[in-house]
Amino acid sequence: MTSWYRRVREDWPQGDTALYVTRPGREDLPPGRARRTMRVLGPVMGIVWAVFLLQPWQAAWDSAAGWERVVSLLAVLALAFSFAWVVFTHAGPHGRTMPLRRAVPFLAGQGVLVALACLAADQDGLVGLVFICVSGIFLLRDPRALGLALGSSVVIVVVPRLVPGWETIDDLVISVVLASVAVFGFTQLVMRNRQLQVARDEVAVLAVERERERIARDMHDVLGHSLTVISVKAELAAKLFEVDPARSRTEMLEVQTLARTALADVRGMVTATRAVTLAGELAGARQAFDSAAIEAVVPGTIDEVPDELRVLFAWAIREGTTNVLRHSAASHVQIAMTAETLTVDDDGTGPAADERGNGLHGLVERARSAGARVEVSTSPLGGFRLLVTTREATP
Repeated sequence: MTSWYRRVREDWPQGDTALYVTRPGREDLPPGRARRTMRVLGPVMGIVWAVFLLQPWQAAWDSAAGWERVVSLLAVLALAFSFAWVVFTHAGPHGRTMPLRRAVPFLAGQGVLVALACLAADQDGLVGLVFICVSGIFLLRDPRALGLALGSSVVIVVVPRLVPGWETIDDLVISVVLASVAVFGFTQLVMRNRQLQVARDEVAVLAVERERERIARDMHDVLGHSLTVISVKAELAAKLFEVDPARSRTEMLEVQTLARTALADVRGMVTATRAVTLAGELAGARQAFDSAAIEAVVPGTIDEVPDELRVLFAWAIREGTTNVLRHSAASHVQIAMTAETLTVDDDGTGPAADERGNGLHGLVERARSAGARVEVSTSPLGGFRLLVTTREATP
């Protein structure tokens, strides 16, 4: 995607990370401006609901003067402020659930305010039940909060029929039910979207970690093998310097070539253009063993190896060659391949039975991805055996 840029930021209060996309030409905007805007705009849009409290306010205002009128007006104002507090602190994707032991007294207090509003507003004061139901859903974020809608509906239907002089307002039940269901659906959608965003962030972090592991594995495999061969050739050149200067010079020229090849491999790995081939690794292994004066039996063809296993076998030969040169002190090596199995045997000492370096761990991961397995054991030659085989093959 050449026209979009994906970034990772950590500006949530809880430390959550979020992936977001910015359009070209908008990179100069401060990170998170859109989200900060919605944090303010969202609650403001929610508080607009409080305008429906004008109905009980107007009814209380038009009532006869007295302490009931004053108490009802103050109760309506207190209910409006309590609802605004709930929206600002508990609504939206960053809202937190209030513990039940605190939510119940809070909602009960709102219920008391509704009852006080009814002193002068009569049945119109029951409009406040809508705001209790919505507050409960924001605070609890749980299906149990829908029970408030059921209880409020019963109150709306029953109480006006029991209080003399009150009119029935059964149509308010529809408002209570619709508001409760809509807000509950909205909160659930917001929570699911947030969980999805967190999951996407975790996937992004895992992808970065996996890429780091791949680069570390490739660096070890590329440089470990090349530097081992360079070390062997340099040591041979030093020994031949007094005895056979011409041969020593030839070995040093090969060291120079290997160093350049290793540098090219590193550059190719960084740019993802480096290719490992089975034929190339067999040729490199033969050359490395010859330089180390190790008698080697190396396959001359790769025709019987299926295409899907050639890269894996190439990495296995590179790792096996590196282990022989670095650890085994072997004088004889035998590499054998079939359509399902690769073995590298030597007659040296090999690493300890419980010793596994980064190269072997990396090879195990590659084999697992290709549906194969890696085994290390004692070779029939007396040294170390590296076996790579498909899962269907019998070792």
